[in-house]
Amino acid sequence: MSNSFDGLAQDIVRLVGGPDNIVSAAHCATRLRFRLKDSAKPDREALARREGVLTIVESGGQFQIVIGPRVPEVYEVVAALLPQQGDGAVEATAAETAADTTSADKRTMTQKILAFIQSIVSPVIPALAGAGMLKALLVILGTAGLNWIDPASASYKILFAASNSTFYFLPLLFAASTARVLNVPVINALIIVGALMEPSFTGLMTAPGDIVSFFGLPVVMMNYSSTIVPAVVSILVYAWVHRKLEKYVPANLALFIVPMLSLLIMVPLTAMAIGPFGVYVASGLAKLVTYLSGTSGLLLGAVIGAGWTYLVILGVHLGVVPIMLNNFATFGHDIIRPPIACATFAQGGVALGVFLRARQKKTKAFALSCLMPMLFGGITEPIVYGISIRYKRPLLAATIGGCIGGAFMGAMSVKAYAYIFPSIITLPAFFGETFVYYLIGIAMSFFITAALTFIFGIEEEAPAAQPAK
Repeated sequence: MSNSFDGLAQDIVRLVGGPDNIVSAAHCATRLRFRLKDSAKPDREALARREGVLTIVESGGQFQIVIGPRVPEVYEVVAALLPQQGDGAVEATAAETAADTTSADKRTMTQKILAFIQSIVSPVIPALAGAGMLKALLVILGTAGLNWIDPASASYKILFAASNSTFYFLPLLFAASTARVLNVPVINALIIVGALMEPSFTGLMTAPGDIVSFFGLPVVMMNYSSTIVPAVVSILVYAWVHRKLEKYVPANLALFIVPMLSLLIMVPLTAMAIGPFGVYVASGLAKLVTYLSGTSGLLLGAVIGAGWTYLVILGVHLGVVPIMLNNFATFGHDIIRPPIACATFAQGGVALGVFLRARQKKTKAFALSCLMPMLFGGITEPIVYGISIRYKRPLLAATIGGCIGGAFMGAMSVKAYAYIFPSIITLPAFFGETFVYYLIGIAMSFFITAALTFIFGIEEEAPAAQPAK
């Protein structure tokens, strides 16, 4: 399907080294994310100059091109130009993965882990954002808002199922994305993790922690809905098992023997060891975040509010998403998202401050055009790369504003009840006993940053001289 971004997508593929240099491709809310065979091939200067490209970020083994909120349309064309396609990710073939090994081995272990987390999270982000928005809409339409829909009605429950299915079946989503990254059969991965949510299995549990017997071996029963760690760890192990089976099972029997043995090995192993281990790890991580918040919520909020934009700049912010999702699954709320909202609204304050302070119409128009996507979509990359980094002083203003608002939210233990991109239209995701504090926190970040940006000023480029007539 052709769209108005054909030229941009074609130039991007060409400038990163052509289709043969692309091992895999995916996108998140604002970025194209590539894994490349040879990171020396991209023409970085030409890409940075290309209209439609905000900036380039190289992080965690990924070559990221920041496009903005229209990135899905660009990705659609990019995917059509590449041979292997998947849902939200262009997958690497086995040969391509092997060819990429040399490049990957040059990365540090931290870079490899970050790249892996980003790769499995980014395909899931659009579904999470959409489901979170629907949850927020239901809050407005239901008892906490306009009372247009009775929560006991079938209509409400159908819409709730639509909003909740993404979060309930998170293990399946992450099983699929992990399998794609590891280049093992996605269907088998879904079956392995799906077995933990199958009624015959869940029916064995009357309460989490119950112990049942599997041929004399103990199985600690757990509720795996909405969990991430057990699914990811089980598919990591499955990838190793799958490759060993492919190596030793005769080719003429592999079609059915490999899947059968994979299920026979992985489902009991996951139920007995990997699953409970993953749940305990996730629970420990959630308790650690709660402990840090309880010990010094103000400090935690200040660090997140001030530092989130820098994680975005480095391109590693998706690494925090599993922690937030784990908090939602464990507690039904999250305390990290509210300070992140302060960083988001601080960037909105940057756009407003520049709009009010700038002298050139072009700068004012650009700032205003960046402000709208932030306020109504939570998209900050155009502001971050087009204004904050470019003029430098606004970045300092946003750091201060985000820090102050985040500290306030941390001190007041503000909670989010759905995974969303912070914006005006997703305010219902924060409805609850701390909602007023959320409004105060984002207002503090927005207006303090706008005021500081106005005070600090920006150094605008001098307009081009007009030729003499």
